[in-house]
Amino acid sequence: MENKNRKTFFMFLMAFLVAFLIVSFVEVLKSSFLPSGAPEIQTASAVSTDVMPGSFSDLAERVKPAVVNISTTKIFKGRGGSISPFDLSPFGSPFGDDFFERFFGDIPQREFKQRSLGSGFIISSDGYIFTNNHVVEQTDKILVKISDGKEYEAKIIGTDAKTDIALIKIKPKNNLSFVEIGDSDTLRVGEWVIAIGNPFGLEQTVTAGIVSAKGRVIGAGLYDDFIQTDASINPGNSGGPLFNMAGKVIGINTAIVAQGQGIGFAIPINMAKSILDDLKTKGKVTRGWLGISIQNITDDIAKNLNHKNKNGALVSDVFKGDPADKAGIKVGDIITEINGKPIKNTHELLLTIASLHVGEKAIIKAIRDGKVLSFQVTVAERTDKAETALAKKSAGEYFGISVQEISKDIAKQLGIPQNSGVIVTDVEEGSPADDVGIQPHDIIAQVNKTKVTSIKQYNAEMSKAAQKKGVMLLVKRGKSNFFVGLHME
Repeated sequence: MENKNRKTFFMFLMAFLVAFLIVSFVEVLKSSFLPSGAPEIQTASAVSTDVMPGSFSDLAERVKPAVVNISTTKIFKGRGGSISPFDLSPFGSPFGDDFFERFFGDIPQREFKQRSLGSGFIISSDGYIFTNNHVVEQTDKILVKISDGKEYEAKIIGTDAKTDIALIKIKPKNNLSFVEIGDSDTLRVGEWVIAIGNPFGLEQTVTAGIVSAKGRVIGAGLYDDFIQTDASINPGNSGGPLFNMAGKVIGINTAIVAQGQGIGFAIPINMAKSILDDLKTKGKVTRGWLGISIQNITDDIAKNLNHKNKNGALVSDVFKGDPADKAGIKVGDIITEINGKPIKNTHELLLTIASLHVGEKAIIKAIRDGKVLSFQVTVAERTDKAETALAKKSAGEYFGISVQEISKDIAKQLGIPQNSGVIVTDVEEGSPADDVGIQPHDIIAQVNKTKVTSIKQYNAEMSKAAQKKGVMLLVKRGKSNFFVGLHME
């Protein structure tokens, strides 16, 4: 019996040794055929499965109480039981203001109400709410319905048409649920997001998608910097929040593309955060102003200026007596950095300057004749008057063409007479000008056979042409001159 047990023990020991040798042999083979430092191969079960959330339910349930329905009413007057088309026209009646009174007698006017819907979200327990400016502008009454069905009349605290952001307030009896504000600068393309709002008046609608792109410029204004998402956004979603998966607001849903599917746009929440104090305390936004006209750097301009790339914003004009002029910035300088932040183009420069406080001293770096210079500029306040001056200097836009006057320095750099026309600084993609091949750096010498040497002349002639929806231009490119005809549908 003892021999039998001993025999069994030795057989078990031999089996163990054989198994150990086989495993060791396999490991040796793996180390021989895999390159040094090569990662181990994972089985399917070892790969993370949380790329797409299994459910948005918990997140939606947690944040929905802070999302509100906004309904607005605008009151206007009309005659009798119907509205005359001239009551809604900004030009009034073509027959004179007393036309209806003389021919139809003293018909009393009655009030008509125009209603619209939007969304918003509560940012503090005492009832401050972010929404879009276009949701609440020019309205006589604003009603806010919170998630429990209670309604409150809201008051406009501050608005900013340039970014389409508004701050309104209600007076609740109890503390309200409010959102947690996130950081849109850390948002990455491809992240999951959810939008909550009232599309077509359907309250508390939740849609999900991803961040499709950042920094989109869609032609809404100077401060375009939109988040693009494929989370469904429809009329009525305007002003509602865009949440990340942590339940923090990273955007304000604002715009959609007509006939587009899966293309919606949201204002980055950091833009709203940056103007919140101004909206609360002043009711409007105060922005920084340098007093310069700028343009993007094309390949041709970079080559002429011996600039190694197209990064930066080229100063095309400096307004006398304004901050940049006092600091010593000159026409032809290329601004590359503001307060340590690199500037890639004119859009980034505008956004950066707009975020600076009036009276703040900004350090601006610029390249002049290949040398990096540093300027300390005391930021002034951007006003409507200043913006009008900038518009006059940097020119109007017709048929998709942006132009500016040829300054003395630009004429010298390009080797052309200063009075030879106006220079094209940008061409809108898909525009009539783009279709016929007009390019930045072209010189427009004539508009409908009328010589132009200034922005004022150019705008006057192009304004006439725009009314006729057609124009003939004499264009100079290098040593060649040619005519092009542009037409608008």
